[in-house]
Amino acid sequence: MSANIRDYAKLAAEIRDQVGEQNIVSAAHCATRLRLVLKESPPAEVTKRISELPAVIQVLERGGQYQIVIGVHAKDVYEELVKLLRLDESAQPAQKQGILARVIATMSAVFAPFVYILAAAGLVQGALILLAQWIPAFPDTGTYAVLSFISWTPFTFLPAMIAVTASKHFKCNTFIAMWCCLALVNADWGALAARIAGGETIRFLVFPMAQTTYTSTVLPPLFLVLVLSYLERFLDRRLPDVVKAIGTPFLCAVIMVPLTILVIGPLSDAAANGIAVAYNQLARTVPMVAGALVGGIWEIFVIFGVHWGVTPMNIANFNANGRDTFQAFQTCAVVAQAAACFGVVLKTRRREMRRVAFSAGLTGIFGITEPAIYGVTLPLKKPFICGCVGGAVGAIVLSLFDTMYYVYAGLPGLLTTVNAISAQNPMSFPGMLLGTLATIVVTIALVQVVGCGESPGSGDAADAAPSGPARAPASGEAGEVTVRSPLSGTVVPLSQVKDPTFAQGILGEGAAVQPREGKLYAPFDGTVLSIADSRHAIHLLGPNQMELLLHIGLDTVELGGAGYTARVKEGDRIRTGDLLVEFDLEEIRRKYDPITPVLVTNAEEFAAVELWRSGGPVEAGEPLLRVRNEQDGNLEETT
Repeated sequence: MSANIRDYAKLAAEIRDQVGEQNIVSAAHCATRLRLVLKESPPAEVTKRISELPAVIQVLERGGQYQIVIGVHAKDVYEELVKLLRLDESAQPAQKQGILARVIATMSAVFAPFVYILAAAGLVQGALILLAQWIPAFPDTGTYAVLSFISWTPFTFLPAMIAVTASKHFKCNTFIAMWCCLALVNADWGALAARIAGGETIRFLVFPMAQTTYTSTVLPPLFLVLVLSYLERFLDRRLPDVVKAIGTPFLCAVIMVPLTILVIGPLSDAAANGIAVAYNQLARTVPMVAGALVGGIWEIFVIFGVHWGVTPMNIANFNANGRDTFQAFQTCAVVAQAAACFGVVLKTRRREMRRVAFSAGLTGIFGITEPAIYGVTLPLKKPFICGCVGGAVGAIVLSLFDTMYYVYAGLPGLLTTVNAISAQNPMSFPGMLLGTLATIVVTIALVQVVGCGESPGSGDAADAAPSGPARAPASGEAGEVTVRSPLSGTVVPLSQVKDPTFAQGILGEGAAVQPREGKLYAPFDGTVLSIADSRHAIHLLGPNQMELLLHIGLDTVELGGAGYTARVKEGDRIRTGDLLVEFDLEEIRRKYDPITPVLVTNAEEFAAVELWRSGGPVEAGEPLLRVRNEQDGNLEETT
């Protein structure tokens, strides 16, 4: 039954008890539903009992999920359930993925948590390079020595960091994984490998060992943990409980470390080096082509999330050669998107876009381009293309000077350009400076010439609703609030929405809009109560405590936020016509229905929620709903 709820922990505990803790595989949530993946579907009487719990609106089984419709407090109940079940908050129902998608997902899961550590270590190394240039005697000091080993530590013990993140991704014991990976970087193994490299044959049992060393390596520890996850599960099933606690780590270590030294390490290290050799051959043979490709299309890799896939190659290059051209070219691509944002700052006539672009450009200086891409350049399209062209031009300039990075940059960007300084290659850094300057100048100039992709009528006066609704004067009679359409499109009666939770008015009363463009605007003056983590739903508080839910698309929580860009955050004050969310309408349409319910979720507190129109076309900002006061008709007007 539907009811107000504040004791989220109690409701979460009751749901857990009803479905059975051991029956829950994973949990997730969207704006209004708690989504569980269960081993077995509960009996009908259990579902009936759950549906009768306070604040539970409905229970559905759809798409392999047990969906408990709670309303706008679904996230609160989910957070309490996570505590009770000790689930990882990022846990999501397993989805079928292709091999490439799984590889990229693994790279992202493994490297994303500590990429900022590598970036910070790279900045320390860059600072040491500059200080050594300014103070020639500085490298001989104890201060330099301490800062130097601090900066190299994350790279030396990179396999240990990979052990932590990979063990979480592959779901095996983190401490066993760390033991095995730290054994690979043990100084004793380094001494043995040096003897093997010197021509001595050293065997493990009857098998000769290779000279591969594992400091600063990526693939060997990654594959070690992958294989370890299968071995650990096998041993957990087969070993008696009385010896399992000590037997599992013992057998894992004595099997996995030798197996890695004999087989996994040499093969995976050879694979990473092979890819690096192939790229280096291209860079040596046709450096301008290599530069144009990396500088021009790198940010496209970022959009599709495949940029993590080159990390093993980059690290293999530094490990084998002490230098890399790829990251130098990559820097131009990163700087280009930041420059495109500053180009938008100079070109746009919209104050809000100017503010967003300036902020994203500053972030891009530090090598983080996602805010620039998803918040500014990609939505506007033209600046993104200008950035790709500018990045390609800058990287071509680098290739003419044989510019390389001599220190690994976790996040290549303007601050890491000092990584190109080298006494052995004196033209490397001047080339870096000229290439970066060319990138900035070309990108900003192109944005000024081709524009931002804004509509002709946009400007400061239309800031709140760019190429969208103007702020209309108040409409409606005394004692009612007008909720304006948050989208341009076609009005659809709620009863025709192909989701019973919306169609039956379970979550509230209102209407739906089939959008014509991917922009969601504020329907009244109010406050943002919450935004779904996946950005597909937003909950607003309007005049006289009216609560409104805007839900962009059906089942679009499954997109995980892909294609959605929130322009506001929780707690923001909003005005009618403010841009709330931008979304990729065509991308959503490929798999989902983008119809957007507009629901007054506390409709029972008002006399009536009426439609201004029952169907037909509507522009954002035109009246959609009339909400009348329950008692005396003193509800304030809103525009």
